[in-house]
Amino acid sequence: MQVISAASQEWIFPFTGLQPAQFRRLVRLVAERGGDAIADGRPGRQWSLNLADRVLLVAAYWRTNLTMRQIGPLFGVSHSAAHRVIDTLGPLLALTPGHRRRVDQITVVDGTLIPTRDRRLAAPSKNYRYSTNLQVAIDAHTRLVVALGDPQPGNRNDTIVYRTSGIDQKLAGRPVMADGAYRGNPEVIIPYRKPSDGSELPAWKTNLNKQHRTVRAQVEHALARMKSFKILRDYRRAASTLTDTAAGIAHLHNIILLG
Repeated sequence: MQVISAASQEWIFPFTGLQPAQFRRLVRLVAERGGDAIADGRPGRQWSLNLADRVLLVAAYWRTNLTMRQIGPLFGVSHSAAHRVIDTLGPLLALTPGHRRRVDQITVVDGTLIPTRDRRLAAPSKNYRYSTNLQVAIDAHTRLVVALGDPQPGNRNDTIVYRTSGIDQKLAGRPVMADGAYRGNPEVIIPYRKPSDGSELPAWKTNLNKQHRTVRAQVEHALARMKSFKILRDYRRAASTLTDTAAGIAHLHNIILLG
């Protein structure tokens, strides 16, 4: 018996964070990307859930981080069917990189640690757990996520992961702001550091640092909103799927922010 269905609008917001109208637009986008054409993986057998319910299942899984054996019965399917839905539909929810960017666009980048069970990529990090380092960049004006880096081992610092994750190439050609952890990347605007002789910064540098912190706080707020999808607080799936999952959550974050 199916407990949760997109046909009942009261389930949509608690399990996705999206308003019903936003969710319907998302379903239409997934359909345009080929979501309706995907069968159940077995010749002659279609999905038992319609497209809207499958999208809801994926979003609910990301939002709640329930196990497959928990999320499946809520939608009236087996845990293996829930797994196939997430594997096939999740990538279709991913954020699409913008091909056109404003000339005056300023981006803000920061890294966050995603606790990850798959130790083929994760490494012990400063949170004392096996984690991956995910780089996220937002538009400083709109606060929308504009780029993600490929997840890297969590024991690597931001200044290195900024380059190895590929996010530096995605942000090339526009001003990028970040905190002092990105020292060593000359193209990134970081706060002024105190002089090595221990003297105080001039007032104008202190004021600029204050403005810098105000702008930079926006990416920290974006990371906190993304982590309202609890799967980013304890990632139990294969590390190879984290890129698509993070891109999908970034997409949902942007939809919610746009209203």
